[in-house]
Amino acid sequence: MLHDLVVEDDSEETRTHKIFNAVDKASYEFDTSKPVWLDSTIRDFKRHGKARFTQDNFVDEVPFDYLEIHVLDED
Repeated sequence: MLHDLVVEDDSEETRTHKIFNAVDKASYEFDTSKPVWLDSTIRDFKRHGKARFTQDNFVDEVPFDYLEIHVLDED
């Protein structure tokens, strides 16, 4: 792992908006374009609660093998 980032969101937004906002923040922090949510990415995210964005998910070339997000719910 080269870089990691934890995004905590206590806003009243929906879970989906919180996830999209976290991905946007990670893209900004890592200075990359925003990834595209492909059908396979969405399917894996729904099944496992995590998503892995590879080069196929980005319009521009990225300097890493993949960007992976995990959703950790604290109740």
